[in-house]
This record gives sequence, structure tokens and C-alpha cells, in this order.
Amino acid sequence: MTITAALILFAVTWFMVFFIVLPVRFRSQAEAGEVVPGTPKSAPADHMVGRKARITTMITVVIWGGLVWFITSGLVSIRDIDVMGHMPPPSALELEEQQK
Repeated sequence: MTITAALILFAVTWFMVFFIVLPVRFRSQAEAGEVVPGTPKSAPADHMVGRKARITTMITVVIWGGLVWFITSGLVSIRDIDVMGHMPPPSALELEEQQK
């Protein structure tokens, strides 16, 4: 896995986890009973974006580490996923690697 691929995987995973963490413990201004003029009642009463970003980063590091291990371990190859049979037959070098 290249450095660029690892960074992209981290970024995509981070945003997916962030969108899951964002609504956790959400409290609207209507629920708090203090609506700031000019804002909708559904706006957050207290921003915890920084805290949620730190929590997201901690969770993402664990998930990302597992994904990197799975991708680089070789447990699943592209040939295992080719259920339609579009790939050409394996070369002699690939057959030797599979036998190891």
C-alpha cells in the first residue's frame, strides 16, 4: 500500500466515522430551552465539534490500522474477488506465490 493510498483510506474512514459520531449526544436549542435569535430551533445548543473530532480520530486510528493490516496481509487477493472471471489466467509467478 502506498503512502497516498494509506492517507486517502484514513481520510475516507475519518469522515465516515465523523458523520457517525456527530449526532451522538446531540442537544438542540429547542431541547435546551434557549433559542438564539436568527437561528433555527434545531441548531445545536453546544458545539462539541473539537471533542467529537478527537474522539473520531481515536476511533479512526483503530479502524484504519485494522484495514491496513487486512489489505496488506494478503488474506484476500483481487483474484478472490473476481467472481465474474474477467481476469486472465494467473501467470507462473503468481502460481508460485500462491503455493507459498
